[in-house]
Amino acid sequence: LGIDTGGTFTDAVLLDPADRVVATAKALTTRHDLSQGIGAAIREVRAECPGPVALVSLSTTLATNALVEGRGGRAGLLLIGLDERALRRSGLDRALADAPAALVAGGHRADGEEQAPLDREAAVATLARWAGTVDAVAVCGQFAVRNPAHERAVAALADAAGLPVTCSHELTGDLDAPRRALTTLLNARLIPELRALLAAVTEQLRAEAITAPLMVVTGDGSLVAGAVAARRPIETILSGPAA
Repeated sequence: LGIDTGGTFTDAVLLDPADRVVATAKALTTRHDLSQGIGAAIREVRAECPGPVALVSLSTTLATNALVEGRGGRAGLLLIGLDERALRRSGLDRALADAPAALVAGGHRADGEEQAPLDREAAVATLARWAGTVDAVAVCGQFAVRNPAHERAVAALADAAGLPVTCSHELTGDLDAPRRALTTLLNARLIPELRALLAAVTEQLRAEAITAPLMVVTGDGSLVAGAVAARRPIETILSGPAA
């Protein structure tokens, strides 16, 4: 079962084991409640061809549209071992808009050695201050691609505080910290959007008693598990065109 959620229409298609199209359906995308349009497309395609489903593949322009339209959740940016000059590079200040940013001591050198101890107390205080005011946290440390220890430590603190968190070393190997921070911030902002979509799809699959694995098409056309896409929604940019 393939599902594609676009800005205007939601399409569904059923393929048989030989990759032949056996049924198709189209419904209006209900942006106020995505589950309605998704459910309509799934029910129509299933009415044409009922039976067991082995795999569900979801593609979407949700991430692309959210970035273009400036939508998404409110994400806080926590920079480790960087100074305020980083916020003025790579469009970080524009991307942040009115969202909070914080600088804490720590980070690493280009050889992966620690340049300063991580200020855990400052990180804990920042996360406590942001609780209830942000939907997710983006963490970027100086040379974290060479040594992600401080990013991982802050991520553990964010998890303990109940905040969804994205670390820069998980998304890109770019050494330029502000560029990594921008990617990480955009990913964090997309987390609530994609989680809502996945929840809507899961709800409709459950209503149809479909228990097949839910996979998501990434921008390069490959498939990742829904749980992976929920943590790294930035990878679903160009998901729709790739599908």
